[in-house]
Amino acid sequence: MRTPDDPVCDVYLTGTVFLDIILTGLECAPVRGTESWARGMGSSPGGVANMATALARLGLRTSLAAAFGDDHYGDYCWDALEQGEGIDLSLSRTVPGWHSPVTVSMAYEGERTMVSHGHEAPPPEPAPDCPPSSRAAIASLEPEGSSWIAGLAADGTRIFADVGWDETGRWDPGRLADLAHCEAFLPNAEEAMRFTRTECPRAAARALTAYVPTAVVTLGAEGAYAVDAVTGEAAEVPAIAVEALDPTGAGDVFVAGFVTGTLAGWPLADRLAFAGLTAALSVQEFGGSLSAPGWWEIAAWWQYVRGERDQDPAALRRYAFLDDLLPTPATPRPLRRAVPTIGFRHA
Repeated sequence: MRTPDDPVCDVYLTGTVFLDIILTGLECAPVRGTESWARGMGSSPGGVANMATALARLGLRTSLAAAFGDDHYGDYCWDALEQGEGIDLSLSRTVPGWHSPVTVSMAYEGERTMVSHGHEAPPPEPAPDCPPSSRAAIASLEPEGSSWIAGLAADGTRIFADVGWDETGRWDPGRLADLAHCEAFLPNAEEAMRFTRTECPRAAARALTAYVPTAVVTLGAEGAYAVDAVTGEAAEVPAIAVEALDPTGAGDVFVAGFVTGTLAGWPLADRLAFAGLTAALSVQEFGGSLSAPGWWEIAAWWQYVRGERDQDPAALRRYAFLDDLLPTPATPRPLRRAVPTIGFRHA
């Protein structure tokens, strides 16, 4: 869907890159005073790297502005993103003497608990005050706002926003001020309800359209619900039932899938279905970034479900739009996956 007049960059984003260490196969939450052994472990770039990788694997030319630690963790994350995924890191920088932020994510009972450590990178900020033009940008809403959002929007960039958990508990709607410059907002159900003071995620989505044209609320195992205030359209798509190994980063992968479908001009329901599919495929692998699916994996899933007996015909029709998108025949492309360590010494 690119045109000759489009910017070189499809999607711009900025944020913090973590080294994620993922532990899976825990029978239950860790108990104080005891030692727990995990049956599985993986390491991969995390934080904003989850979304950047998911975008790149869906074929979008992705530019990331981030600080990287001056350590082996930072070197590994840089190499995995630039060399492994083809992400443009020309706006990023390595900070001498600064160690990489680290997150340990423990997956059990279909959810995950995370413990992180890190220090804010010293100035200058890695994100430029005036980022380069791009077809789209993904912004995480901050309490103090972000100066670059309005500038990019005025330049014609389509802004998609998400938001983190409000540790203060205030859930001040003033934090949503930057949504005036955004095309879509994609919070989870709990975040949406807290900001809007509603008790139903669908009501929250409708309330959020007072701030932004398109509100998308993820409903966890129920799927996702969206309202487009411009067209008056609403859509809800159920989640795909899968056996989850690790849900880390699934929300980021969902956003990447929705942005991809929006830039391609798909209907709202197709965008929701595609975003949910990419998220469902991601939770079946270790890690947030390196679990993101590429087009071959999406094609392999579609080929598999169509060949299974007793499939719900209505459910298959929901994904029939994939027929015109997927490579035929599907050509495997090896993807880097999360592994227990960040590197082996080879003879």
